[in-house]
Amino acid sequence: MADPSKIIENEIEYSIGNFTGFEMIYDFDKILIYLDVKGKSLFGVDFKIHKGDEEVILKLCNYIVKDVKSCQKHDIDTEKNILLSGPVGCGKTSIFKLIQCIVPRQRAIEIIPCRNIVFGFNHLGYKIIEDYENGGNICFDDLGIEPYGSHYGRDCNVMGEILISRYELFLKSSFKTHATTNLDSKELEERYGNRVISRMREMFNLVSFNSETLDKRK
Repeated sequence: MADPSKIIENEIEYSIGNFTGFEMIYDFDKILIYLDVKGKSLFGVDFKIHKGDEEVILKLCNYIVKDVKSCQKHDIDTEKNILLSGPVGCGKTSIFKLIQCIVPRQRAIEIIPCRNIVFGFNHLGYKIIEDYENGGNICFDDLGIEPYGSHYGRDCNVMGEILISRYELFLKSSFKTHATTNLDSKELEERYGNRVISRMREMFNLVSFNSETLDKRK
């Protein structure tokens, strides 16, 4: 059986904890070292993990490795999904891509820009919405800033409809529906309405970057 505490990156072995033979005990300090290396590999040599982001990364790591006790300390339910919020450029999408790397044996989470989904709806219509009822682990990226959809003159709040469909999937399956957003709860409610927001509250854990987090793309 392969040791899940060891990850090879560019022919170098990194430890992210200790595997006892039947239990994996993660070490967050070691995880940060590996994530910094992996981040540079994925996003370029200028990538670095900022001290102010470590609390968010810790919560996400605890969630993705299913550390129930640690998640409970941060009021995170491992049965729910993640809504990762924060200001523009704070690194939400990059961090979501990165944390998956510490659990390479888990089913991958596909990260899909919401605007691309709407463009697909404009071209193909309601088939796009139906496609997302069928499963898959997905993170909807930049939720709330996508345009409204229109197919042959019929307007549609595409992501609102998809979120309702994914809520039904959440109730009856183990497939995950995550999202990143720049908007706060009030802005999301204005965008999607109370019906969708009530379902989002039930299916998502909210994990937020500090509102003062710098735009790392500048």
